[in-house]
Amino acid sequence: QVRLVESGGGLVQAGGSLRVSCVASGRTFSTFAVGWFRQAPGKEREFVAAISWNGGNTDYVDSVKGRFTISRDNAKNTVYLQMNSLKPEDTAVYYCAAQLAPIPRNGLDFYHYWGQGTQVTVSS
Repeated sequence: QVRLVESGGGLVQAGGSLRVSCVASGRTFSTFAVGWFRQAPGKEREFVAAISWNGGNTDYVDSVKGRFTISRDNAKNTVYLQMNSLKPEDTAVYYCAAQLAPIPRNGLDFYHYWGQGTQVTVSS
């Protein structure tokens, strides 16, 4: 089992920055890939970013490229999502998820464990 707990969400003005964190416990964190997803009211959950077991591979949805950065600190069992130049359309609940594989594969179905989410609200 893997338990994921997100934190760091909040309210920020457009153009501002926020960093959300995901702390994992349970199975060996350093062996699996982690992704960030988000879900806005009335919309489907969408992929935001993913990172491989050692941070060597990252992937982003086009809408956040150049603004968001995913990183991880395996010594702290933590994955981060640094969000800069935030826009109102980034408003959503942000979830982290873990794949029991070292390199992330595309698709929600490949993720085995999910956190409860943290709300990010960007005001215009």
